[in-house]
Amino acid sequence: MNRLVLRTWFLLFLFGLFGTIHSSEAVDDRIVAVVNQEIITFSEVEKMIGHLKGEIKIEDRLERKERIHEIARKALEKLIEEKLIDQEVKRAGVRVTNKEIEGTIEEIKRRNAITHEELEKALAKDGITLEAYKKEIEKNLRRTKLINLFVKIDSNVGEKELKDFYKKNFDRYRTEETYRPGHILFVIPKEAKPEKVQEIRKRCQKVLEKIRAGEDFGEMALLYSEDASAKDRGDLGYFKKGELLPALEKETLRLKVGEVGDIVRTDFGFHIIKLLGRKGGEPPPFEEIKERVKADYYEREFEKAFKQFLTTLREKSVIEIKL
Repeated sequence: MNRLVLRTWFLLFLFGLFGTIHSSEAVDDRIVAVVNQEIITFSEVEKMIGHLKGEIKIEDRLERKERIHEIARKALEKLIEEKLIDQEVKRAGVRVTNKEIEGTIEEIKRRNAITHEELEKALAKDGITLEAYKKEIEKNLRRTKLINLFVKIDSNVGEKELKDFYKKNFDRYRTEETYRPGHILFVIPKEAKPEKVQEIRKRCQKVLEKIRAGEDFGEMALLYSEDASAKDRGDLGYFKKGELLPALEKETLRLKVGEVGDIVRTDFGFHIIKLLGRKGGEPPPFEEIKERVKADYYEREFEKAFKQFLTTLREKSVIEIKL
């Protein structure tokens, strides 16, 4: 099962940053880092990256070892940040009530649409007791309170800043482009000899010439196309990139809307292609997605402020890395 996560915004961020629940069992293990006289052991790193090792599909032993070490160093950096946060929580005397913990559990159950029994079963599958899970919730609630105290962002962002953010992040808001091809198909039988294939191509060429001379594409599709789309005047409907046969897609996407392309051959036969429509690809107007832009802007500002907060914690700490 996927691990259940706390769904408040800050807790989502924290879980994304700090990874999954770690065992509280003491392990006699080599030390890989010391953070203000508190240790981090190799087993803690292993618990964080264990599931990732199986996903590394590298056969070369040296290259695989280097990749695992790279992942381990990133995990250690996250554990160091987690340790710094927890140390600051203690210094600030941040407290969490049982009511807040139980309220968070109720929110987790509501968001995941599960009962209390189902939650306990799900945790058990991951080898986690409910009490251990409550301790993890308490820890993350304390972290969240700390961050709310020390990580501040300007909540009175102006229209100009939002519009600038929108313009600089156009690609983030682009909708997926779709296109609507029409085609007229002249089927080539599987056992067709070269002379027959040439004859079919000539028929296709004549129809193309008629269309370019002014005949209606839809009418020509009704009369000549040997595809089921003939009844729809050749209209194939909308496609996303990668959904149509590559040869047909390549020809279609080079056309302007309303333009008819050259003859294309596929395993099915000869095709006359017309681009009937295209939509998407451009971001919606700013006013339509203003609230989404604002949320994204605040998220970016929070991340910047949070990184600065972590930098400040590191600067005033003594950290020794042994990995």
